[in-house]
Amino acid sequence: MSKHPRSTAKGLRQFLDLEQQRDWIEGRTELRDADERSESPELRFKYVPRFQKLLRRPQAQDVLEILRLYGQSCIPIPRRSERHYWSVSCLPSTSDKPLTRVNASWMELFTLYADGEGIRARFLLHLSDFTADHSPAQGHVDEALLEHCVATPEDVSYFFPRGADMFGINVRSPASIRSFLAAPRILAAIRTFNLTHMNRGRNAYQASHCYSLADHMLAD
Repeated sequence: MSKHPRSTAKGLRQFLDLEQQRDWIEGRTELRDADERSESPELRFKYVPRFQKLLRRPQAQDVLEILRLYGQSCIPIPRRSERHYWSVSCLPSTSDKPLTRVNASWMELFTLYADGEGIRARFLLHLSDFTADHSPAQGHVDEALLEHCVATPEDVSYFFPRGADMFGINVRSPASIRSFLAAPRILAAIRTFNLTHMNRGRNAYQASHCYSLADHMLAD
């Protein structure tokens, strides 16, 4: 038997076996994270001006609070996996003009946008976690589930990104985003999708990681 059974594992399988991952998805365990964070001072200073610009936006406080909830609830061992397996960008220079975006591997996980002076969130998830029969059939979306998980039914909408078993959910207003993140079935779906991509290997967006935003996501 190999003395290093996880040595060839990709992604978070190097740190968490499948049973630990399943237990975390279902909320049956709290994972032990690293005590310290590894850091690139050059990268931290690179995005300080963007972070300061974000702080001047009327949405800043809501953004930081929602990111903290997301970091605490939706990312496994966030300190140990920071930057290398997930990252958060600040005011990324993409055509949709987000305020922040969380990525893993080559995939967008979670994005926050300005919505007037408020915010809206976009989640990318597995479609099969949101259909009545757990199939990736677009016509089987459980709309009642989505509407039940937000403060006001009008705050939630969905779309179908390209790709097999892909589902996009838009949620408006801080109150509805918090409610969405607190729903057990939603949280399990978010954790499942995030682990899927964090297990695929190193994060392709390491160079855009904003440590100043991550400070809030990883705050105790």
